[in-house]
Order: sequence, then structure tokens, then C-alpha cells
Amino acid sequence: MTNTTGRPQQRSTEAGSRRSTQRRRTAEERRTSEERLADPVFAQRYRAMSARDSRFDGQFITGVHSTGIYCRPSCPAVTPKADNVTFYLTAAAAHEAGLRACKRCLPDAVPGSPEWNVRDDLAARAMRLIADGTVEREGVPGLAHRLGYTPRHLGRVLTSELGAGPLALARAHRAQTARLLLAGTDMPITDVAFAAGFSSVRQFNETMADVYHVAPGAIRASARRRPGIAHGPLTPGAANASSLRLRLPARAPFDGARVLAFLGARAIAGMEAAVGGTSDADGALPSYSRALRLPHGPAALRLTLSGDADAPAVECEADLSDMADLAPLVARVRRLLDLDADAEAIDTALAADPALAASVAATPGIRVPGAVDPEEILFRALIGQQISVPAARTALARLTEALGEPVSVGGFTRLFPTSTAIAEHGRDVLRGPGKRIDAIVGAATALADGSLVIDVGESRAELEERLLALPGIGAWTAGYVALRVLGSPDVLLTGDLALRQGAARLGLPDDPKLLAARGASWSPWRSYAGMHLWQSAHAAQQEAKAARAAARVAPGPRAA
Repeated sequence: MTNTTGRPQQRSTEAGSRRSTQRRRTAEERRTSEERLADPVFAQRYRAMSARDSRFDGQFITGVHSTGIYCRPSCPAVTPKADNVTFYLTAAAAHEAGLRACKRCLPDAVPGSPEWNVRDDLAARAMRLIADGTVEREGVPGLAHRLGYTPRHLGRVLTSELGAGPLALARAHRAQTARLLLAGTDMPITDVAFAAGFSSVRQFNETMADVYHVAPGAIRASARRRPGIAHGPLTPGAANASSLRLRLPARAPFDGARVLAFLGARAIAGMEAAVGGTSDADGALPSYSRALRLPHGPAALRLTLSGDADAPAVECEADLSDMADLAPLVARVRRLLDLDADAEAIDTALAADPALAASVAATPGIRVPGAVDPEEILFRALIGQQISVPAARTALARLTEALGEPVSVGGFTRLFPTSTAIAEHGRDVLRGPGKRIDAIVGAATALADGSLVIDVGESRAELEERLLALPGIGAWTAGYVALRVLGSPDVLLTGDLALRQGAARLGLPDDPKLLAARGASWSPWRSYAGMHLWQSAHAAQQEAKAARAAARVAPGPRAA
């Protein structure tokens, strides 16, 4: 009988996946070196690996069958012969091929693959849900149901495209979460096992030995000897509650200060807080904090920048109600700050347009802010459209104070209101045009009764279609939600007035149709181009503000 975790089928499912992977690997090994290098994808990856190019870390994995290990592309080890190499998209596929992680380069201690945001197919949507802990909470049947397919079909697609089925992919993700905890906290090893999503200590020990070929304690000891690894304390609180600090790597270049400023400018009192700029008057670095709702209870986080230009990172301090929420928290923070974006490729593509070149040079590594609560983004978009950011913040603060769930976590007092609360009581709190209130309450009702679902497992086309079917929701709102929730990289919101004003300042068309046509060449990175246009509009506002301030203090004309 299959339970909600799907684990009774794990042995047979993973065994079949390994046999399938083994057959593919054997066929691959029969290819000569010349035949492999004639494949343009293999040749590009082999060149990147030979050059030890760190820009490709996390984008693919190098499996070396002569040594039985897999590495990140920048591993300093001797370059293997092409005959002995297979490239994989996921660590799970390398595990299924019988390889273990390299102890020298730690291939999973890098930013994740940007491919799961760039792609919008079944495999990418499944990877986003797996990273959010869906398999641990709902099992493979639950994952398949949320994606709209049978477990068997989902397994076939993932094994064919990624080299591993959903159980193996979830297992690899649990191992990576466990390594993060072992390297970055003082949490007892038994607690690490359950926080990472393992069902038993025995399963945890077997998986870590299988993946890393060392005991969990040895992973922790090795991490403490490595420079640059953040090692934060674990502070037990109430029952099942803990505070911890982790370092999350970002892909360089990373314009972290700007994405924190974007979130801070929209912070809701009682639920969020921020320190802006590059440094505070007392020397404090920019930070962003908030309370949020996770699967097992409320949590709070505080994000600050760390690392350097070549190896940027984010320090994440978290207060959790239940350590089982750690993996979802990490996944959501990575999406919130867009840590896995292929910034080098994005900047190169956008800088090819002379109108954007100066902006790209001034702000390399610009990011598209994501979301930790998909439903919250829809209400932010509906309430904030056609009004200023400060006005939207005031309206959202009033809504949160009236309908938000009271909490006491991380110094915050409220969680963002649920869709049920807004559907039932939103009309008592919301202010503004009646049609806008109808749209907000209508969307809340659809979310509350399940007729509308917004999560990272949706495709952009399906999500936008469902949103546009609701009264009062237009193309701008649907596109903004896809941009923030799914991390869709190719959304250009030409209906946004500020974005068009920023375009005009850079010498681009400010007519929506003309701008859309001009922006076609920015595909598939139009979301990032839009961030440059918003940044241009913000700079224009700051210049106008400074000019008005200067005019006020300028001396008036002398009397004759």
C-alpha cells in the first residue's frame, strides 16, 4: 500500500531508474572522444570544465567514470579525458549513475541551476516543487497531482530529461540540505536528519554515505576547516522551534543591495522591516527582514549581504516554528532574491543593445525579486496597481493590521492575511474604487475555494490564463504575478507607466506597442531588461527630487 510519502515504492522505483540510467551511460561510454566532442553541447561543457570556469557551477555536473566521482565545472582536479566524462543536469542523475560527490570541490555547495526558471516545461515545474519540499509533505502522488499528471508519467519524463525520477531528485535535495546544515550550524546530527526531510536517522546515514562517501560528522569537521564557510549557532527555543544562521551562495555578479532595496521600499509595517542603502549611518549593512507562513508554522527571517564580488552570498538568519520547514525556507529565499540567475549571460545579452549598455555596466548582476508567498504577490499587485509605492504600502499595512494573523516571531506581530480572511472581511477594510475592491475580493474567493491556484508548479501560460479569466484582472497584473511568483525571465510589462518612463529616459520608445516590438530582441531576458527600465525611472525620480530640494534652498533674486 502506498502512503502519502510515496516511500514504500522507493526501492523498486529507484532501482528501475538506475537500470535505465545505466543503459544510457553505457551507450554514452561507447562513443569515442571525437564523437563526443562533435556534439556542440558536450563540446561547450567540456571547454568550460577544462577552463575551470566557475560561471558554469550549478548549471551542469561533470561525472568522471574513471574515478567514480562527480564535480562542479570549476573543480581544480586534473581535467579528465573526454572518453571518461558524462555531463548531468542534476546531482541525482550522477547518483543514479553510481557516482559520488567530489570531496575537494563540493559540487552541491554552489548556486542552483538557473534552468528551472528559464524553462517552463514539466521537468522545470517539478524541480521547483521538489526544491520546495513537496515530495516530503505530499509524496510523489501529491507532486504528480499538483502538476496534473500520473506518477508514472511524471517519473518517465523526469528520468528521460533529468536522468533521475522524483524520489531520487528529492533524495538528492535532502542530502544537499543536510550538507548545508552540517556545514553551517551546530545543530545535533540527529536533528539535521529530520530537518533535512529524512524519515529516519538510518536513512539519513545511508544516504549521506552513498552520496558523499563519508559520515555526517566528517562533513561537519571538513567544513570547519574550510575558509569562507559560515558556521552559525543553533539556538533552541520553544518546542520544535529553533533559530539558525546559514550562508546561501549567489551566482556572480550579484546586485544584492538593489534587490534588498526593492523589497525594503515595499515593506509592510508589522510584517516586514528593512535597512536601506549600501550602509547605514552606524555602519550597518543593508538588510531585509520579514515574517512569513511556512508549511509547519510561522517563521521570521533576516537577510544581509556577505561574500565578495567573485563569490557573493547572503546570510540568512531564521526563526522557525519547526525545523522541517528549513528546506522550503531556503528554496523560497533563493527564489525571493533570484540567487541562481545566470547573471553573466543576462548582462552580456542585454548589453548588446546600446540603449541598455550603460545601465548594465552601472548595475551588473541585476535581479528580478521573487516571492515567499505566491498569494501575497497577487494581492500586492491588485492593491498597488495605478497608485504610488508609498500609497500601496499604507493600504497593505492597513489590511495586514486588520486581517493578518497575529504572531510573535522575530519581533514581528502579523502575517499577511490569508485569502479566506480577505474573502470574508476584505470589504470592511479595503478602500478605493468599487471595481478594484470587487476584483480583490473575487480573487481571494477563488483562492479560498480552490478554483484558483498560484504556486511555483504552475506554467506561465496556465497561470496567466486563469488570472485573466477573473473579473478586474488584466495583462499587467497577470504578467507581474508570473514575473514574481514563477521567476519567469521573459516578461516585459509594457503597460507599466513607470517602466515606460524609464524607457523614454534611455532613449527607447514609450509607446506600449513600440516598446514591445523594440524589446523583442531582449528575449529571453525581458524581465531583467524591465528591471533596468524601472531602475532608470527610479533614477529620474531621485534626480527630480534633488532638483526640487536644490530649488528650495537656492537664494532668490536680489531687490533692485
